[in-house]
Amino acid sequence: MMPIEIIALILIIVTAIKLIVIMTNPKKWVGVVESIWKNSGLTTIVCLVGAGVVLYYLLKSGIGIVQILAVMLFLALLMGLSITAYSGDLIGFAKKMLKDKSVIKKAWLAIIIWIVLILWGLKELFVTA
Repeated sequence: MMPIEIIALILIIVTAIKLIVIMTNPKKWVGVVESIWKNSGLTTIVCLVGAGVVLYYLLKSGIGIVQILAVMLFLALLMGLSITAYSGDLIGFAKKMLKDKSVIKKAWLAIIIWIVLILWGLKELFVTA
């Protein structure tokens, strides 16, 4: 099995487990979520390393950044679909988060990564095309 297939299999397994747990015992999933997010520093490191590894293998497999960005849009739309039932809560959360004067300071790493991805995608679309 190729690395990209292993990555897809990991997603399939984790998603299947998540859906089964949520459909059978939603409170149990809350415990999983709490255990993952209670240590934000560790979660940040795991997510950053995981994203780096996945990006490396996607690029190594011949998929370009433009295709990756298109898939990210697909994922964002699916995630949006998943949370539309909770739009009121989401709006409240967004307002609370954006009232925080240090929101940019707290999200600096993600902001830098998004800027890099945007510039990289624009370069591939308009400079190297």
